[in-house]
Amino acid sequence: MRILLSNDDGYLAPGLVQLAASLAGLGEITVVAPERNRSGASNSLTLDRPLHLRRAENGFQYVTGTPSDCVHLAVTGVLPEQPDMVVSGINLGANMGDDTIYSGTVAAAMEGHLLGVPAIAISLASFAGKHFATAGRVASELVQRFTVQAFNFPVLLNVNVPDCPYDALRGIQVTRLGRRHKAEPAVKSVTPRGETVYWIGAAGPAADAGEGTDFYAVEQGWVSVTPLQIDLTHAGQMADVHQWIKPLNGHRSL
Repeated sequence: MRILLSNDDGYLAPGLVQLAASLAGLGEITVVAPERNRSGASNSLTLDRPLHLRRAENGFQYVTGTPSDCVHLAVTGVLPEQPDMVVSGINLGANMGDDTIYSGTVAAAMEGHLLGVPAIAISLASFAGKHFATAGRVASELVQRFTVQAFNFPVLLNVNVPDCPYDALRGIQVTRLGRRHKAEPAVKSVTPRGETVYWIGAAGPAADAGEGTDFYAVEQGWVSVTPLQIDLTHAGQMADVHQWIKPLNGHRSL
């Protein structure tokens, strides 16, 4: 089995090191990750400059670009054969609810999915980062499960693991994404040179975090597994928008 690993925390991140170690016995592991932390990069691709691919002393390869760049480059230009799976992580911090829109960890897995490769994004749901080994073991079990029984349809799984010892986990729940309140206001500051700068505000607290959501599962000590899809079409609004547009169809300027 050929497994491509990536992340958004950079090729030196302890979560990536743990992930590679946890999956080492399951197949041929290739690591292609960003050269530096690219958290929040979402699905951006670098189109205005060439990308450099280099190899670190530990064998990991790193790219001067985004998480999506890493997976796209690996699958379409570097690897001699398409990988059987892409696994992204282990992210330091949760990627739940609205976070998935911004997450570079999820984006790396999504890029694999877009290229026809089954993909998993895995995050340790705490910035304390005490139990990467727990998330690594969960990742290993999911990949092993895939080798025994692969899906017969394209799959993109978003996995969040409580930051606790493995034996303290209650199990795995299949969940939906929750929702957050809107983000905190941007933080305005002034540099020593008198320049006004801004920091993006913190994410808002969970708003939709009831039973069945990823927020609820992790809070209760469960591993959250959420299947994601790419289609952003709001099917429920199509009829309403059609009626809204209909009077304009006879307008000459259209």
